[in-house]
Amino acid sequence: MSSYSKWRNSNHFYYCIKFTLNIYSMLFSLVGLCGCAWGSTRRWSGRRTTRWRACSWPPAVVLILLGLVMFTVSLVGMVGSLRDNKTLLHMFLCVLCVLLALQALGLIVALIFEKKTIALFQNSIREGIKHYYDDLDFKNILDFVQEKFSCCGGDEYKDWGVNQYHFCNGSGPLACGVPYTCCVRGQVGEVVNTLCGYKTLNQERVDLDGLIHVRGCIHAVNLWMGDNIGITVGICCAVGLPQLLGIVLSCVFWNMLVEMSQSADMVDFRLLKRAGFEYGELDLAGRAGASACPATGATCPSRPPNPSPGPPSRPARIAGPSGDSSPSTGPGPSSWVQDGDRSGTRWRATFEV
Repeated sequence: MSSYSKWRNSNHFYYCIKFTLNIYSMLFSLVGLCGCAWGSTRRWSGRRTTRWRACSWPPAVVLILLGLVMFTVSLVGMVGSLRDNKTLLHMFLCVLCVLLALQALGLIVALIFEKKTIALFQNSIREGIKHYYDDLDFKNILDFVQEKFSCCGGDEYKDWGVNQYHFCNGSGPLACGVPYTCCVRGQVGEVVNTLCGYKTLNQERVDLDGLIHVRGCIHAVNLWMGDNIGITVGICCAVGLPQLLGIVLSCVFWNMLVEMSQSADMVDFRLLKRAGFEYGELDLAGRAGASACPATGATCPSRPPNPSPGPPSRPARIAGPSGDSSPSTGPGPSSWVQDGDRSGTRWRATFEV
């Protein structure tokens, strides 16, 4: 047996995988819980939307849902790794695989149907612009994007015409204008003129050069991602690799538990108790319930004395040192495993229910 195989079958490897998976699940459950708490705080404190829009979910609600999913899935993995529960671990593994597959599928579909994806984002941003002053979370996000990427609106600056405060038929000070976050900044630290976008929607692009940004934010973000491909790949890896790590850890630990449950020298006390077997007088180390055989000329060891009655089970086979076996009925040892010491060869019983 190679050194890797010995290390893999050791207790050190078992506890290393077990507690690594447990810490992994605990960290992500805390992240999900913090996401739910922060999203709830943002949703129900401060200014809220005046009405619910089925076609456009507020960012705080999306954050709450993502945090809830992350917390629930991570909690299943944490409990399964702590309790060595194969069912919970298998459920955790399957959910992670499904989530990662859905994300990969969504990315592939978005790349294949790029025009439809862009149109979907344009409609979503226009819907958000329509309720720009009603949804504080969307307002803060769009203002940040417009300032960071030097853009205005979704597809172009004229998208702001759908807002009731900015369309040109209005009479307010914002009519036919754009927010100040669309304006071209001069020097760093310069006082911002909040009415710099006044009466700009009814002008052409060439007339607005140096005044406001006329490029849409969707195109600006696409260009930035193409120019910074390394950062784009890093963001994708930061999202996908933690999930892939969880899949690998849960798969390895689940396979270890399956191998342990199928091994010949493992007793499941829950199954013995469920079958009504009294194992209080048994010495699973091999001293009670199995007779000591001499080093040479040993015969098949005897069964444990005075076996307690219990429900009938399938016939078990008792294997002796000579390799022969004989069937027996009732609850009892299903096999005998050799356990050598200085005084001779001893045998310990394992049970199969």
